[in-house]
Amino acid sequence: MVNVGVGKGEKMRASFKKLSRLLLPVGSFTFGVSLIATPVLGHQDPQQPDSYSTTTGAHPTPPTADQPKMTSSDRAIAQKIRKAIYADKSLSADAHHIKIAAQDGKVTLQGSVRSVEERNKIFNKAAAVAGDGNVMNKIEVTPSKQ
Repeated sequence: MVNVGVGKGEKMRASFKKLSRLLLPVGSFTFGVSLIATPVLGHQDPQQPDSYSTTTGAHPTPPTADQPKMTSSDRAIAQKIRKAIYADKSLSADAHHIKIAAQDGKVTLQGSVRSVEERNKIFNKAAAVAGDGNVMNKIEVTPSKQ
């Protein structure tokens, strides 16, 4: 029997096999490049402002009525009071985390503590720094649940 030649169907199958062997690596390469390029395309130049930023430092806002601007002397008063409170290890963690706001030499204490004794200790420490009559005590007493 003499083989006259390869038929048209066999040639197409051979070409398809060669093409499929080529398409798999090319497709994989293209997919890999697209995965790498995606984060690069989403990169924003750090020099440009981000109008969608959720960080508080991105766009400073002027102080509001509940957050007045503190001068350097007010900041120093608040820091001295905070240091005096932190130095007292007999106070609870709640007492160490009260809010201290100072404006024009007047101090406001806000938050909650576990006892009247803690409330009084914090008030006395603030009065020793800011002076008598310059401290407004808005600290609430909420006993711990046991």
